[in-house]
Amino acid sequence: MNEMLVLDGLQKGYNPGRPNAITVLDGASLTVGAGEVVALVAPSGAGKSTLLHIAGLLDTADAGRVLIGGTDYAGKSDRARTEARRRDVGFIYQFHHLLPEFTAAENIILPQLANGVVRKDAEARAAELLAHVGVGHRGDHRPAAMSGGEQQRVAFCRALANRPKLLLADEPTGNLDPTTSDRVFDALMTLVRETGLSALIATHNLALAERMDRTVRMEGGKLV
Repeated sequence: MNEMLVLDGLQKGYNPGRPNAITVLDGASLTVGAGEVVALVAPSGAGKSTLLHIAGLLDTADAGRVLIGGTDYAGKSDRARTEARRRDVGFIYQFHHLLPEFTAAENIILPQLANGVVRKDAEARAAELLAHVGVGHRGDHRPAAMSGGEQQRVAFCRALANRPKLLLADEPTGNLDPTTSDRVFDALMTLVRETGLSALIATHNLALAERMDRTVRMEGGKLV
């Protein structure tokens, strides 16, 4: 199995050497294979968001390595890390974080334009993704005119707009009611499976975790 994401011995803490020192990650290691979807299950405050930020090159570990697509980003420049995030990583959060002044389609088009895609192709990609998750008819609507489930589906599309290799999601259906959560998660998994993405998805929902390829848990700053 080809390895898309490798986390090797990650250490992360705050206030070292002080009485209020906190260890968040203590040698956390994980491998996510190409096309594999892994559930990350942990209680609130266990450090899963920190882990995802480090895995997505938004934060740095105190020690350990992060490899994406075989490239080791330990010690890489901020510019190299930013380019890798734009090119290789898609992020989804519990809240959709769509830009309220832009339409659903524009929220998907803009990241592509920033990556050098010509507008015509960006528009076609946005329309394709929106149709794929069942909200093609909402392309010209702003987020405030859409339901929570529709907003989150648009956020999925935005995360995949630039055809990343790796998807990182932090409680992607956590703000939705159970029925909407199941429907939206179905849309996400369809996108992931059909594009062959690797994904690490944090969730409290054990029923959703069981639908992924494998589940890992955070315990004492480690992944088991």
